[in-house]
Amino acid sequence: MTCHPVVTQLISVVSSRFVTTGDKQTEHYRSGWRSGKGSALAVVFPQTLVQYWQVLQVCVSNDCIVILQAAKTGLTEGSTPSGNDYDREVVVINTLAMDKLMILGEGEQVVCLPGTTLHKLEKTLAPLSRAPHSVIGSSSLGATVVGGIANNSGGALVKRGPAYTELSVFAWVNERGELALVNHLGIDLGSTPEEILSNLESQAFILDDLSTEAKASASDYEALLRDVNADTPSRYNADTSRLFEASGCAGKIAVFAVRLDTFPVAEKEQTFYIGTNNPATLTALRRHVLTEFECLPEVGEYMHRDIFDISRDYGKDTFLAVKHLGTDRLPRMFAIKGRIDAVLNKTKFVPRFLTDRVMQGVATLFPSHLPHALETYRARYEHHLILKMSGEGIKEARDYLTDFFSNNADAGDFFECNKEETQAAFLNRFAAAGAAMRYQLLHEKEVGDMLALDIALRRNEIHWEETLPAHIEDKIDKKLYYGHFFCHVFHQDYVLKKGVDAKDVKRDMLALLDSRGAKYPAEHNVGHLYSAEEGLRNFYKSLDPTNTFNPGIGQMEKTKRNCACCL
Repeated sequence: MTCHPVVTQLISVVSSRFVTTGDKQTEHYRSGWRSGKGSALAVVFPQTLVQYWQVLQVCVSNDCIVILQAAKTGLTEGSTPSGNDYDREVVVINTLAMDKLMILGEGEQVVCLPGTTLHKLEKTLAPLSRAPHSVIGSSSLGATVVGGIANNSGGALVKRGPAYTELSVFAWVNERGELALVNHLGIDLGSTPEEILSNLESQAFILDDLSTEAKASASDYEALLRDVNADTPSRYNADTSRLFEASGCAGKIAVFAVRLDTFPVAEKEQTFYIGTNNPATLTALRRHVLTEFECLPEVGEYMHRDIFDISRDYGKDTFLAVKHLGTDRLPRMFAIKGRIDAVLNKTKFVPRFLTDRVMQGVATLFPSHLPHALETYRARYEHHLILKMSGEGIKEARDYLTDFFSNNADAGDFFECNKEETQAAFLNRFAAAGAAMRYQLLHEKEVGDMLALDIALRRNEIHWEETLPAHIEDKIDKKLYYGHFFCHVFHQDYVLKKGVDAKDVKRDMLALLDSRGAKYPAEHNVGHLYSAEEGLRNFYKSLDPTNTFNPGIGQMEKTKRNCACCL
């Protein structure tokens, strides 16, 4: 591979230290977090924005496919090659090294380069009493800010909506096959690509005024969310009103930087834990809060009892690691774990996913980690809602919940969490997705594959709890429901019975969701697992007319479009 002319040119740009070839050496970067894998000529690690641009020049001039990735935390195979049936050589570009973060004004806005992680952004903003778009979820696993923008990621914070901006610097390949750099950051950085990128990375610019006509966040989301009678979801990946250049691009352009709004940190917060055996209770609560409350919640996370159990029993090591070690070390820990698994899973005499088995065994040696109050509600109630309010909203929620449950004895109950209970409730929710995967892989001899769906229900949906027809129900070992309740975005993980074809179940599931007016995926993007809707397909084609970047996503064609001989 090192003799290939493209590899030679890439090495001339970044040196041999930052170009990796060979199936074994590149496997980690060619494999998705949950699923997906494909071939690649090389993986390149540019260290500067100018190098990134030069690497793209090499790829485009040699008619290579470009697949961009950062931390690979996506769940739909969108940041790795998919299969071996591409019509051109594939080069993977990993952008994590370019992780500079720039504070604008007093922290009201930021500029993030492609490797800047959500975790780094959150830590940098904390002393300024500001917060990023998302502060919970995969950020602790190293997810990047640009990755969130590219996938219209949603997150758990009720008021913020999908990650969105109209301010970015990006490169694209036009219909004539020419690589071009576009500066829509709203900052004067010069004229040539090298000058723009060099000035950007060295922060050699003056910005006197933060005002801009373009949006740097989904600032209209609160009003949209309060419209609980609307017959459409509040947020989903194919929403064409949220597709703009870098926003929702899914790697169909090369993003060098994004400019984003930040948000003030609440001075006082209080978490309420709500339990019920009647889904109608949460329906009534959601509609009242969104239409009548002066202050919207900060967070409103739903968990069914079954995922509560799975997270408690199979996410305990994650819970304890975050609680006692903090989130700083997690990205490196998970990266090391992934590399160890990649090696050990090929060794015949070693059990598959040995690290998970060891971590699970070690976790069982520790005493019970959840507070008594949470365990009590788990025993009493099937449905759980973790509601966090701030400021004047605390009294508003306390008064409403007290009145609601005191006058509806059969509706359920609530309690106000202390600091320990608050931390435990959110950590148990945080560990849910990984715990579901852990359950499936540790029981792979008894159960089948896991089907993970990410859906958005209509805002006016009353019957949000899923009822499956018998022909689907009979194929499932375990149903796990959790999600962002006020946004009506749910993560639905199904552990299938042994021998069941996951593709058949997925087809039936999606048909059922279509009949309910739901949209999917809601916040993880289509990747290679979902078919892109027409509006999303057209958006991808407008960004990437030659199909150079990430071909095949949205189950679109992988072959080249608009080749020069056809113009």
